[in-house]
Amino acid sequence: MSALERQHVHYESYDYRKVVEIFNTFPKVEMFFLSDAELDRLVQSFVSLQRQQSVKLVVTRSLSLRGITLLAIMPRDYYSRDSVRRIESYLGRFLTAEHVSSRVIHFYSDYVSLHFRVVLRDEQVRIDVDALQKVLTDMSRPWEEKLRLLLLRGEESHHGMQLWRKYANAFSKEYKDLIHPRFAVRDVRAIEQLLASGEDGFDLWGPFQERQEFYRLQFYSLKESYLNELMPFLENLALAVVDEVDFFVEVDGRTVYMKSFAIRNSVAEAKPLVNQRDNLLEILTGLRKGTIEDDYLNRLMVLTGLDWQEIDVFRAYRNYYFQIGNPFTKRRVAFALINNPQAALLLYRYFEARFQPNPDWQDPMQREEEALMPIRMDLSQALDQIRDINEDRILRSLFNLIDSTVRTNFFLRRNDPDYFLSFKVSAIGIIDMPFPRPMYDTYVHSATMEGIHLRGGKVARGGIRWSDRPDDFRTEVLGLMKTQMTKNALIVPVGSKGGFVVKTPFTTREEGAELSRQAYITLMRGLLDLVDNRVAGKVVGPAGLVVYDDQDPYLVVAADKGTAHLPDTANSVSLDYNFWLGDAFASGGSVGYDHKKLGITARGAWECVKRHFREMGKDIQNQDFTVVGIGDMSGDVFGNGMLLSKHTCLLAAFNHMHIFLDPDPDPAKSWQERKRLFDMPRSTWADYDADMISTGGGVWERASKNIPLSSAIKKWLGVRHSTMEGEELIRRLLIAEVELLWNGGIGTYIKSSNEKNADVGDRANDNLRVSAPQVKAKVIGEGGNLGLTQPGRIEYALCGGMINTDAIDNSAGVDTSDHEVNLKIFFQTLRESGVIKTERTRNLRLQEVEDDVCDMVLANNYTQSQCLSLDFLRCQYDSDPFIDLSERLVNTGLLDRKGEFLPSRKELTARGCGYLRPELSILLGYSKMHLYQTLLESDLPDQEPTQSFLKAYFPEKRENVTTHRSKTIR
Repeated sequence: MSALERQHVHYESYDYRKVVEIFNTFPKVEMFFLSDAELDRLVQSFVSLQRQQSVKLVVTRSLSLRGITLLAIMPRDYYSRDSVRRIESYLGRFLTAEHVSSRVIHFYSDYVSLHFRVVLRDEQVRIDVDALQKVLTDMSRPWEEKLRLLLLRGEESHHGMQLWRKYANAFSKEYKDLIHPRFAVRDVRAIEQLLASGEDGFDLWGPFQERQEFYRLQFYSLKESYLNELMPFLENLALAVVDEVDFFVEVDGRTVYMKSFAIRNSVAEAKPLVNQRDNLLEILTGLRKGTIEDDYLNRLMVLTGLDWQEIDVFRAYRNYYFQIGNPFTKRRVAFALINNPQAALLLYRYFEARFQPNPDWQDPMQREEEALMPIRMDLSQALDQIRDINEDRILRSLFNLIDSTVRTNFFLRRNDPDYFLSFKVSAIGIIDMPFPRPMYDTYVHSATMEGIHLRGGKVARGGIRWSDRPDDFRTEVLGLMKTQMTKNALIVPVGSKGGFVVKTPFTTREEGAELSRQAYITLMRGLLDLVDNRVAGKVVGPAGLVVYDDQDPYLVVAADKGTAHLPDTANSVSLDYNFWLGDAFASGGSVGYDHKKLGITARGAWECVKRHFREMGKDIQNQDFTVVGIGDMSGDVFGNGMLLSKHTCLLAAFNHMHIFLDPDPDPAKSWQERKRLFDMPRSTWADYDADMISTGGGVWERASKNIPLSSAIKKWLGVRHSTMEGEELIRRLLIAEVELLWNGGIGTYIKSSNEKNADVGDRANDNLRVSAPQVKAKVIGEGGNLGLTQPGRIEYALCGGMINTDAIDNSAGVDTSDHEVNLKIFFQTLRESGVIKTERTRNLRLQEVEDDVCDMVLANNYTQSQCLSLDFLRCQYDSDPFIDLSERLVNTGLLDRKGEFLPSRKELTARGCGYLRPELSILLGYSKMHLYQTLLESDLPDQEPTQSFLKAYFPEKRENVTTHRSKTIR
């Protein structure tokens, strides 16, 4: 009682009753060995026990010959068999005891008292009771209580209590057994973030030490996931998984799924993960979202310390290297970098030193001396140490690509949420680039798309297409650019062409269309990031970019396959950039000339087709003629082309989905049905009215295994089979007896007999392709691009077929775009000078001359095909002038005779005839290019007499406007 009085514990108070209650559980014999000071301390402990959740100890001499007795009093929820065993074990180590035993003295509603008997090895022992109490308190404190204290310590008190109430009973026993509360706090915070954002997350714990250093990688998701979803990420990061456990937590009525991986570096050369934590979590988050690509190159993170954007620089150059036709696979290129991390790091440092904006390196020579030259020397030494000759070649090629790059937006975009990468390459410096070489390649790369834009010169035009050839889309675009070069000879600017592929899988047409739109926008932004602008009449370079080429402000794009509906989208991007061309950036938009509505490309090609038939003595506008077509009525060129004569007898057609057969069509009725399909948005051959198809005809899926053939179809195709698979039927249609083969689709379907399918560069149609001598059509109209190879055209013409080239036939589209762009540029100049007051007036003027523009464009197609007919007659009579012309063009370095498949004088003599129409088409285009370049290098364009030619370019209705400005910008 005196001890209670000394500690001012009032009689019959709550503390008084509790202390007495505890004292009554204390062994009475031991109490006689306590001094007054020890009793006082005991009372203090018992009082504080009520206020603080902790373990309290009383140490007395044991009644046995040696040892001590510990009385432990703890809150009841602290007690468990496991906690007592841990205390016994700890006391044995702490006191270096021979033996420790315990027994429960008493259970009360809110506390437990225990008696520990400790047999000591050394009689002299000093015990810091306060320190020991703290250790035993922490050791026996329940998991939930530890979590509560940690949450209160790490958060504001009210928020910490909210979290504790929310999660106190959320975790399973298995989780509590494996995860310490201090790590559970990190899980709680990660789960809270997951619940708020709904986005999967990662965390990294460690390092921990066992036999080897390891870390724990935590993954949090609201969706149940499986090991094979995450393992590829870890494998491509060169991380070994030691073990994996799964947990789930029910919070706020939602289930959170957690995976916990024990991981460590799998390669000895890897840098410690402790220094890579942020990089690792960022790359894993991006991989899970799909904003970062999952491939071998991600191993560079642990090998070099580069972050994911820096690694993505290699991925972009690797993919571009693959597109220009290197002999190595993407995997081989990746492992050349992975196997030589020091060289890889130096390659990136060179890229960084070359393009990162730095005020200290405004002078290019200073940048060269202080940054680039030292890295080149180090890189040269690193490359000399590489033993594998192929890896050496790959790394030197990547260096060549970086060194040939003249602009990149990487340091402009690397920290953007909507990250993508583009770089502009001067093609002349690339050692491994095949011919023909554009002036510039611009490559755009992201996790969801890849795109390229090839330009034959600074003032160049051509369309952008959605390609379905991910492995070789540059080859496709290069072939189109080559065609565009000769096609654009009609309109002065040299050719350009662009294309992109969508890397994200899709299942519906609508989903694919949206993905292609987003990819198209990314490509436009990637191009505009790198182009110069005109502001107040002066050329201004792109802000934040290091530039290694001359001023380059001209960039015009146009519609092509899969992008015909996107000019307004492109122009909106142009306006966002305040690009000087405005809506002249992409022709054919809502205030431009709609090519499909005008049918201009098909109408231009039809002028060429009509000439072929006219020279054969047939007027296809007034006489029935038979056709096999490539395309469908929803397509611009095919649809418009098949409506240009009401005497068209379309016997068959195919596209990527269907095969259409109509062995005995009624020209008038079938024209009406085709018109209905043309007017129907997104129609297919499956929408064709079956009642309008003649007996034995129909529409079948292209992939069908058994398409029934009527007797009329068998007779026409010269086959005996009653059924035929889709691809074989298409081959038969390509070589069927017909007057016109009208190409308005996508793909290369005819080659020469000397070419292999691999030479064509269109793998998708290898199974359909036929050789030119097999084709029985009298005329081929190339409304689409690349329907035949150039050797295929030549061989077809040698066999008597009537054909030009796609560059001649379908030039009306680019010709119309040229007029639209130049009119818009000119009208913009007139607006600046005040002649045209408003945008609405400009648009009205543009529409007023639409018919005149079409007439001028079609006149060009008419006269070009006429020119070829006259040249063909002249060449058969006297080929020497034409051979001399080709030799002059070769000598000037403009024409690559072998690349354009033009025969030499000796070869023509052996052949026994002059140049054919496809060959003369090439000569016509290159002659115009040569004349164009010669004129530009002279002062003739600035002479007054030549202004009449400039004025004649513009429609007559607007000729009065041209007096305000004698020159237009090209």
